[in-house]
Amino acid sequence: MSNDQITVFAVLGLTLALFVWGRWRYDLVALVALLALLATGTLPFDRAFEGFAHPAVITVAAVLVISRALQNAGVVDLAMRLLTPLKGRPVSQLIVQTVIVAVLSAFMNNVGALALMIPVALRQAYRDGYSPAIALMPLAFGSLLGGLTTLIGTPPNLIVSAYRARELGEGYAMFAFAPVGGAVALAGVAFVTLIGWRFLPKGRRGAPESERLFDVSDYVTELRVDPESEIVGRTVAEIEDLAEGEDVTVIGVLRDESKQLAPSSHERVTAGDVLVVEADTQAIKALLDATDLQLAAAEEISREDLGDDEVSVQEVIVAPYSPFDGKTAAALALRTIYRVNVLAVARAGKRVDGRLAEVSFQSGDVLLLQGPSERLADLTRERRLLPLADRDVGVARPRRLLLAAATMAAAVTIVMTGLAPAPVAFTGAAVLLTLLNVLQRDEPYQAIDWPVIVLLAALIPVGTALEATGGTALLADGLLALTGDLRPVWVLVTLMVATMLLSDLVNNNATAVLMAPLAIDVAQRLEVSLDPMLMAVAIGASCAFLTPIGHQSNTLVLKPGGYRFGDYWRMGLPLEVIIVAVSVPLILVVWPF
Repeated sequence: MSNDQITVFAVLGLTLALFVWGRWRYDLVALVALLALLATGTLPFDRAFEGFAHPAVITVAAVLVISRALQNAGVVDLAMRLLTPLKGRPVSQLIVQTVIVAVLSAFMNNVGALALMIPVALRQAYRDGYSPAIALMPLAFGSLLGGLTTLIGTPPNLIVSAYRARELGEGYAMFAFAPVGGAVALAGVAFVTLIGWRFLPKGRRGAPESERLFDVSDYVTELRVDPESEIVGRTVAEIEDLAEGEDVTVIGVLRDESKQLAPSSHERVTAGDVLVVEADTQAIKALLDATDLQLAAAEEISREDLGDDEVSVQEVIVAPYSPFDGKTAAALALRTIYRVNVLAVARAGKRVDGRLAEVSFQSGDVLLLQGPSERLADLTRERRLLPLADRDVGVARPRRLLLAAATMAAAVTIVMTGLAPAPVAFTGAAVLLTLLNVLQRDEPYQAIDWPVIVLLAALIPVGTALEATGGTALLADGLLALTGDLRPVWVLVTLMVATMLLSDLVNNNATAVLMAPLAIDVAQRLEVSLDPMLMAVAIGASCAFLTPIGHQSNTLVLKPGGYRFGDYWRMGLPLEVIIVAVSVPLILVVWPF
C-alpha cells in the first residue's frame, strides 16, 4: 500500500471507531476526518468543501424543510383520525400506525415521520393499557422500511443515486427503488407488526401501571394552618422553602367555602386555610418538623378535586424535540411563567418516584400537569406537548394541508417527468411552502438537521479521497478474494450483509458514502451492471435494525419505549434475514446483472 492509502485507511479506521464510541457527535467526527486528510495532503484543499454543493446534500436539506411543512399542515390529525375507530384493538392500531409511518417516510424524512407518530402511538398505548415498547420499535423499523421505496425516502438512496449519475450520467428515478423497496417494506411491516414485537423480552411488554400512574392520593396531602400559626401571612413560595431542600409544591388553598387551585407563588396564607400539598412522605415530614402545620382530617383526594372551571389537570406526552426534553421543571420555570405544577411523571409505562423537581424530562414521558386552563393550553402548544386524553380529531388546517400536499405532488411530478433534477425541484418546493406561509420565515432553517448535513458534506470528500488513492480498489480486491470464485449473486449478498452490519454501528449516511464507491468498483471488476450492486448498498445502508445507534429512528424510541441496547437485535436480526431473502431475488429480476 502507498503512503496515501495507509493514511486514508488509518483515518477511516479511527473515524469508524469514534462513530461506534459515540462520545463525540457524528458530524464533529466527520469534520475531524476531513481535516486530517487535508492536513496530511491526502486530499487537496480545493476539494475540501465540495460536499456542501453535492446534489444529495441539497436534496436532503430540502426534504427536511418539506417534512416540517407537512407536520405543520396537520398530518398528525389525519393519522389520529384513521386510528380513532381502532380504540381497544392494539394489534390493529399497531398495523395501521406502522403503515402510516412507512407511507409518510416514503415522501418525507423518516426521522421526521417517526417523530410525528411517536406521540400518537404513546397515546394509544396508555389509553388502551398496553406497553409502549410493543408499539415504538415496530414504528421505528417501519420508518426505515418506508424510506426504501422512493428516491427521497432516505438519504442513502440519494447518495447511491448521485454515484450512479457520476458513473452513468443519470441517477435513479423517483420511484426506481419501489419494485424492490416496496416489497421489502411490505414484508418487513408485516413481520414487525404481526410477529416481531413478540420477540421483545416479556419485561418490556408488560402493561403500563395505568391505575397507579396518576393516583394523586399517593402524593397529595392536606395540611391545616392553625389560627395562631407562625406561617400566617407568609407566601406560598416561602412555605415551600421551609421544607429544608425537600420537594414541596402547594397546588391548592382551601379557604372557607372557596377553593383556589394552582395558586400563585405570591399568594399569602391566612388563618384556617387548608393547604393542598404535593410531596412525598419525607418532604411532608420535613415541612411538618419545620412548621406548626397540622395534618388535616384524612380524606382521599382524587384528581377531580385538583381542577375546576378555571384550572385543569391534564396528562401530556413530551414529544420528540420538545423543549422539555432533557430539562427539569425548575429549569423550564413552569411555576413562575405559566403557574403550572408537575404532579407526576410516567416513563416507559411506570411512574417516576422521587423528587419531581430534579427529574429531567425525556421524550415519551407522560406528565400530569395542573394549572390555569388557558396557560396550560399555551404551554402544550408552545412546548410540543401532546394531550394524552382523547379529543375530537379532525383536519385542523385544511388549507395548509392542501397546499403542502399539492406542492409535494408537484415536486415529485417534476422529478418524475425530468423537467428538473431532484435538488432543484425540492428546493423550489421548500421555498414555495415558505412563501405560502405553510412555514414561518425562520422555520426552514430550524427544520434542517444540520449535523446530518455537515456529516454528509464532510464525508463525501473523504469518500473521494478513498477512491482517488486506490483505497476502494483494495477493498474491492478484498471482497472478491473473500467470495472467491462464487457467482456474482453471492458477491451481492456479501456486499448487502456487510453494508447492513456496518450500518448497525455507523450512521447510515456515512455507510452509503463509503460503500457505494466499493459497489461500483466490485461491479466493474466482475464486469456486471452497477445497478444490482448499488441497490444492495441502498437496501443495506437503510436496514440498521440490530442496535439503537445505527439510525436516528432507533435512537429516538430508545427512552420512550424503555428499551435496552440488547433488545433491538431480537426483532432486528430475523427482520434483516427476511430483507435479504426478499430483496436479493427481486434485485436480480428488476436489475439483472
